[in-house]
Amino acid sequence: MGHEVAEDNQSPLLPTSSSSTDVSAVLVKRTGTLRTAVAHIITGVIGAGILSLAWSIAQLGWIAGPICMLAFAGVTIVSTYLLCDCYMFPHPEYGPNRVKSYMDAVRFYLGEKQHKVCGVIAQESLYGNTLAYVITSASSIKAIQKSNCYHREGHKAACSYGDTSYMLLFGGVQVVMSQIPDFHNMEWLSVVAAIMSFTYSFIGFGLGFAQVIENGRIQGSITGVPADSVADKLWLAFQALGDIAFAYPYSIILLEIQDTLKSPPPENKTMKTASMIAIFVTTFFYLCCGCFGYAAFGNNTPGNLLTGFGFYEPYWLIDFANACIVLHLVGGYQIFSQPVFAFVERWFTNKFPGSGFVNNFYTIKLPLLPSFQMNPLKICFRTAYVASTTVIAMIFPYFNQVLGVLGALNFWPLAIYFPVEMYFVQKKIQPWTRKWVVLRTFSFFCLLVTIVGLIGSIQGLISAKFG
Repeated sequence: MGHEVAEDNQSPLLPTSSSSTDVSAVLVKRTGTLRTAVAHIITGVIGAGILSLAWSIAQLGWIAGPICMLAFAGVTIVSTYLLCDCYMFPHPEYGPNRVKSYMDAVRFYLGEKQHKVCGVIAQESLYGNTLAYVITSASSIKAIQKSNCYHREGHKAACSYGDTSYMLLFGGVQVVMSQIPDFHNMEWLSVVAAIMSFTYSFIGFGLGFAQVIENGRIQGSITGVPADSVADKLWLAFQALGDIAFAYPYSIILLEIQDTLKSPPPENKTMKTASMIAIFVTTFFYLCCGCFGYAAFGNNTPGNLLTGFGFYEPYWLIDFANACIVLHLVGGYQIFSQPVFAFVERWFTNKFPGSGFVNNFYTIKLPLLPSFQMNPLKICFRTAYVASTTVIAMIFPYFNQVLGVLGALNFWPLAIYFPVEMYFVQKKIQPWTRKWVVLRTFSFFCLLVTIVGLIGSIQGLISAKFG
């Protein structure tokens, strides 16, 4: 393990495919500041999940809704603080060493077995995000069509469009984009994604605010949307928790952002301040979008604020917001899928070093385009990956339910369990000390929330499919 943990030698297991040996001579110059860290976190956190929050608050009501949002913000702050302190790994032989990624941290602190479990969960989390992006982008393209139809035919017109053709269109675009080499190295992608997510979030917030002023009153109630039975109400409330869980955590990218920071001041101090600022900004945004959405529509709050047709006019603004969502998700799909591609392709290369199918590159020249290198494994695997997300999205095209399942599934292990366990090792916390008991209780409570969120969302998914 010697050369692997020497300073600046590890490569993040998720995003890159280089081995530790080929970066051994490179000394990384870290130039990140508080400002860049805040920008990276906000880009990573504010995404399509924000559009479901008005629906979540509607299920929980005016008291429980905002309280749950603030509680999730608090939990996220605690888990990020624990994780920030795990950036320096106290190696017994080499002294403190930098941990470059979440996966590396799990391997160094908790061992190979936990590392494998975490790897499966992390890949599933990335896959789940790409699946959610197919569903969301298709509903946004559909919303643009519907918005124009309502504008032409009037608000009572039967403007109905299917999802399938739009999902296939999005999948087709992703098949082509996933073949672009080194796509994940394009920094502009992150910048465009950030601008787009802020744009549609602001439009959603602005339209909700305008609607409240137009109504002249705040809609909604303390208990939220009424349901036919207590059981139904509980299922919807649990699903709302899953949706909020999907919108918050960013633990999987935290150490990679921290690894860009210059020191002094110590990286963990800067990162804690950055996390605090970013979560404050994000929570403010989430509360504005969620609360104004619910205040505008009350019991009729749509599942997705910009595609559920609470708003009809100005139609061009709704079209623009949905176009921003689609642009964000086209790039976002690649940001989440490239690490999975790198992981699987690296595994195949190590497993079959002599295979031409896996390792050979062929130069292809198309008319009007520059020549480029193609690899049979890349073409087959990446196309199959995109096809699988598209097919599953076509089988379960339910925005809120799918986000709820994904949020609940990944919230506890990635944002709570692993950070708490690593913190115990880093700080050498003994069992049954006060800190140990407090963090164990915190972890157990979060596990319960995750379980009820998962059950509610799976029930919602099943009843949406077969109900």
